Amino acid sequence: MPQKRAAMNWLTQNTSQIMDYALQHIVLSALPIIIGTLIAVPLARLANGARLTRVSLYVASSVLYAIPSLPLLIFLPALLGTRILDPINIEVALTIYAVAIMLTSASHAFLSIDSNAMHAADAMGFGVWKKFFQVELPLAGTQLLAGIRVVSVSTISLVTVGSLIGVNSLGFFFLEGYQRDFPFEIWVGIVGTALIALIFDQILAVSGRLLMPWNRHGPAGRGSVA
Repeated sequence: MPQKRAAMNWLTQNTSQIMDYALQHIVLSALPIIIGTLIAVPLARLANGARLTRVSLYVASSVLYAIPSLPLLIFLPALLGTRILDPINIEVALTIYAVAIMLTSASHAFLSIDSNAMHAADAMGFGVWKKFFQVELPLAGTQLLAGIRVVSVSTISLVTVGSLIGVNSLGFFFLEGYQRDFPFEIWVGIVGTALIALIFDQILAVSGRLLMPWNRHGPAGRGSVA
């Protein structure tokens, strides 16, 4: 009972801080997801033009994602000329990881496109950009969205690492809860991070249904909802 009372008192006294750090967590997550996707998708499409560049892409993405996050965050200020506590460091690091994940997903998405559709677009005189936006993106859209959803979850979880170098988010409650031996505070950080990930995922899912309405229907093209 005393522990429950202490938890409720802490929650009441720190509600404002929880909301502030949750907002910071959202901002720190959103930009790398967007920027990483915008970089990775066209890069993956270009790399698919030849087997050698495609294999190199897979190797590069694996190497990028294998870089430990904490050493990268410590190294980036020297590379970028920023302060150690500057949020831009975590933004750049998370964008690197987002690109690493999305490169492979986007490459597979474009490779899955039916070659007959590409030949038909060529026969109709579609230029490179027209074919990319009107044929390739729509046909690869479902798999691209799946990749973005993975990037979203990964990015939101990695944001918490920034608290180790003083860039606060919900990860702050992991550290402080551990230092104070107060598990409830740790759980607040965990549950808050999971909720943000769930909200982002639902936003992406709804956006996918709105932007790709043809995916709502079954194989017959009408009737059942997918």
